[in-house]
Amino acid sequence: MDPGSLRADIPALADCIYLNTGASSPSPRRVVDAATGFLEGQQFDAPCGEGVYGMATDARESAREAVANHLGAAPGEIALTDSTVDGINHVATGIDWEPDDVVVRTDLEHPAGELPWARMRDLHGVEVRELSTDRGRLDLDELKAAVADARLLCLSSLSWNYGTKLPVAEAVDIAHDAGAQVLVDAVQSPGQMPVDVTEWGADFVAGSGHKWLLGPWGAGFLYVDGAALETLHPRRIGYFGADTVEVDGEVGGAAAGYEFNPDASRFELGTDAMAPHVGLEAGIETIEAVGLDTVQSRIAELTDRLKEGLGDRLLSPRDYESGLVTFAAENPDAVVDRLDEAGVRIRSIPDPHACRVSVHVFNTAGDIDALLDAL
Repeated sequence: MDPGSLRADIPALADCIYLNTGASSPSPRRVVDAATGFLEGQQFDAPCGEGVYGMATDARESAREAVANHLGAAPGEIALTDSTVDGINHVATGIDWEPDDVVVRTDLEHPAGELPWARMRDLHGVEVRELSTDRGRLDLDELKAAVADARLLCLSSLSWNYGTKLPVAEAVDIAHDAGAQVLVDAVQSPGQMPVDVTEWGADFVAGSGHKWLLGPWGAGFLYVDGAALETLHPRRIGYFGADTVEVDGEVGGAAAGYEFNPDASRFELGTDAMAPHVGLEAGIETIEAVGLDTVQSRIAELTDRLKEGLGDRLLSPRDYESGLVTFAAENPDAVVDRLDEAGVRIRSIPDPHACRVSVHVFNTAGDIDALLDAL
């Protein structure tokens, strides 16, 4: 599939110039059709046909395999979640914290990568240590000092505020050498660049499909390295993630015991909505049909055009690192509102208080020029 065909399959692009994929992407018809087709089949046909549970189980395992293949993981290392922050919370609540345990996070983290640790601080006395960065750049020597006594490092693969690409594999090596585990918020990476979790080496990777993978809301994923799985102890349990076992001659009932699933699916509870993950699988198939080489080269070309037009207002790196481009404005919120009135959709961000543009493969040079003209 070429970028033009993808663009033609996204109805929302007929109504505005959309440059806000880093927040949430408009979906192609094929993605929405896959999700609604599954929902109709589950509610209209399956009750008197193959059965709703069997249909949902098949869809669940198909989506799990699609996510795993896209991330370079094994299916058993993937838990299907509602969102990135849902996955992060599985990790945050699954660790047996001790008072004065240390979590290190960068100052680049989205609230999804901040709030769970604040909650662990309030509940368990965990120390949350913020590592300062310079316009999206992580100093590895400072990181080494910060994680020397840490239990966990949380960092993003791409900074959501500057669009910088963080040195994840190097950071993981430093943290592991210090005895700390690593959780990566990867939500800005899959769909706009290749991701291989084995190359990163992180213990946990959380993400979602509603941004660069073109999927609907409600379809997240959590990668858990096999060696790290037993270090997490889920605080919630459901019959999708565990089996009852015989205790004192009884199976089921109050005397029953249980065993968690032997893989990452232990974090899945019960009859959650599968339609979003069916849509996510269709989004992954769509991005892979376009090809990540094509995605990256087109984003690089368009962001180069944008950065040249922004001139001294540019806050993101001049050279290509991602499709996220941040620029300075005297009143970012007013600029966003004015652009919206002109039919150009971007967003403001809080730190730095600035405007952020998200450029994906379905965008065109005409989109970039329209934005620059409106500015």
